[in-house]
Amino acid sequence: MRLTPCLCVLSLGVAALAHAESYDLVIRGGRVMDPETGTDAVLNVGIRGDRIARIAAEPLAGTRTIDATGLVVAPGFIDLHQHGQDEESGRLKALDGVTTALEMEIGVADVAGFLRGKTGHSLIHFGTTTSHPAARAGAFGQALAADVAIAPSGPSTNDPATAAQLAAIEARLDSEIGAGALGVGMGIQYTPGATRSEVIRVFRLAAQHRLPVFTHVRSFGRLEPGSSIEAVAEVIGAAAVTGASLQIVHVNSSCVADALECLDLIAGARARGLDVTTEAYPYVAGMTEINSALFNPGWREKLGVDYDALQLPGTGERLTKARFDELHASPKPQEVLLFVNKPELVDRVISHPLVSIASDGGAGHPRNAGTYARVLAHNVRELGSITLMDALRKMSLMPARRLETATAAARQKGRLQAGADADLVVFDPARIADRSTYAEPSRPSVGMQYVLVAGTVLVEQGALVAGRYPGRALRGDHATLH
Repeated sequence: MRLTPCLCVLSLGVAALAHAESYDLVIRGGRVMDPETGTDAVLNVGIRGDRIARIAAEPLAGTRTIDATGLVVAPGFIDLHQHGQDEESGRLKALDGVTTALEMEIGVADVAGFLRGKTGHSLIHFGTTTSHPAARAGAFGQALAADVAIAPSGPSTNDPATAAQLAAIEARLDSEIGAGALGVGMGIQYTPGATRSEVIRVFRLAAQHRLPVFTHVRSFGRLEPGSSIEAVAEVIGAAAVTGASLQIVHVNSSCVADALECLDLIAGARARGLDVTTEAYPYVAGMTEINSALFNPGWREKLGVDYDALQLPGTGERLTKARFDELHASPKPQEVLLFVNKPELVDRVISHPLVSIASDGGAGHPRNAGTYARVLAHNVRELGSITLMDALRKMSLMPARRLETATAAARQKGRLQAGADADLVVFDPARIADRSTYAEPSRPSVGMQYVLVAGTVLVEQGALVAGRYPGRALRGDHATLH
């Protein structure tokens, strides 16, 4: 008779334990790969809400179970260099495995407006730097549209700033940091009028807030003065004298033939204690606005190319001098593809241990849709120049670590561990491939079977799930406005 209460208590305990060990979603039997711990084993992943709750060899029970047999389960990819912030770009990024896409190179003119406008309407996580080019345009009295941060070539890009204008630039950057910026974005080649002193002042402001500077360097090519080596040395010097953290964007296209020498400069700076990092995309062509200061006189000589190295996206038209002059003089922005690199050099840059992956994505270039799948298909599977774990590290952990001084939220991203954010990709390593081309830049990648953003299944069996917008804003820890 006395056993009955004990049995009841025991039954209740088992039921409570079963409830405690139940998950919202279980990813079962996949090859779980975590670039931080080196975990690479067939395991089960239990997810509660927006977090990874448990990773175990034993079976896990969940409200829903995804069978990942034969598939890789990895942290979602973090793109630190994504210009296209529209929904179509978000769709392409998700199908390419990107769960966080940030506008960090140039930033946006209105951080608060950008974050507010995307909240509740974004497929994937988003965030931005404050824009030095936009702040400079404002200080020169040039208004830019909300979605434009680079002014056409003119006084606001080409002229040195006065003392009053420098003060206005700093005040604007400081205000935008308070609005939630994740760093300071500089496009020095787009603002050649910015003196070395101005650059150092901007770096010093970023250092005071413990935020990184993301910069497109001042120039490219081998001609001195104004070579790629000189341009990289300038920003490394600014980091050294101010203590600012630095990300040099797209080292492949900024340094072109001297990319490996530029990487040696970065390695040397890091060996001496400077926090300098870089990224690249796996394509031979860049893309930018043809009416920007990047195409000020002398650009052909610097790069050793002619007008026919330029191609209009969509139409495939190769430019002549007359056509270039027409478009460069127009106040209307016009994107142009710039073919300046060699495939073998790009492959060597991608495989370099200091290089993370970022797309520089925007409509009109295949990198917007295919960057991450291309690395997995071409560099990992076809060339074997990097391991799968190395590729995942370059796509997830390295960019997360770059963000960690700006936002503590980054410490839960780029990892596949208990307690980390449930931003995950589940893909077929034998099938993953990019399909976007210069002729058809918006063809989505294939092979991503499932993509989770904040624990929500956004891509299921290779297709985007309609009506779900789980993307959240990443804000800098110095944000005062929410």
